[in-house]
Amino acid sequence: MDSIEQSILFEDNHLIVAVKAQNLASCPDESGDENLLDLLKTYLKEKYQKPGNVYLGLVHRLDRPTGGVMVFAKTSKAAGRLSEQMRTGDFEKRYLAVLNGVPYPESGKLVNWVKKNTVNNMVYLCPQGTEGAKLASLEYRIAQKTDKLSLAEIKLHTGRTHQIRVQTAGIAHPVYGDMRYGGEYAQKGKLALWAYSLAFTHPVTKERMRFLAVPPEEESPWKLFDLAPLFRPM
Repeated sequence: MDSIEQSILFEDNHLIVAVKAQNLASCPDESGDENLLDLLKTYLKEKYQKPGNVYLGLVHRLDRPTGGVMVFAKTSKAAGRLSEQMRTGDFEKRYLAVLNGVPYPESGKLVNWVKKNTVNNMVYLCPQGTEGAKLASLEYRIAQKTDKLSLAEIKLHTGRTHQIRVQTAGIAHPVYGDMRYGGEYAQKGKLALWAYSLAFTHPVTKERMRFLAVPPEEESPWKLFDLAPLFRPM
């Protein structure tokens, strides 16, 4: 319970914003493993002594290996309005990723068509027009670099499964620690992909809100970079 409380960045009558730990599922799945949605429901049930089931709407997901900021809706009205913001592009998700090598150019847009293989849970780049393919779009900017690695800030325009991992691997600069898509660069360790910024309009007050979460700086390879400039007030 204490660890869940420590992960909460914001809570009011409509929303709860929390930081998902890496390798924790966002919501229940076929594995039956512990997940953030159920942990937050238990937290709300105990904190407010609620009888019966607690409503908490899942607005978006993070892949299990990815940590960072998530927002959940405490009412169906809030869930609907946040989902509408996702549809219209008012819901802004930004990630930090440590990439193998340094992409050229060091800023740009990646637009691909991707398709998921449900048998092996892998996502592949494919030609436009492929049956079942979906558009995947993101912007990236290299914020810092070392001899062999680069720190990328990534803004998603679409929310496809494994999108950042697949698209960066597609330009031969996969995310550090990606054993699934890293190919010859695959390194063991936690995936260096973190949802560091989430911005949206409050579904009731209409206030524009932005929440930040710092990745685990003590861990390799995050500790190779100076993350402080990315977390200064805008």
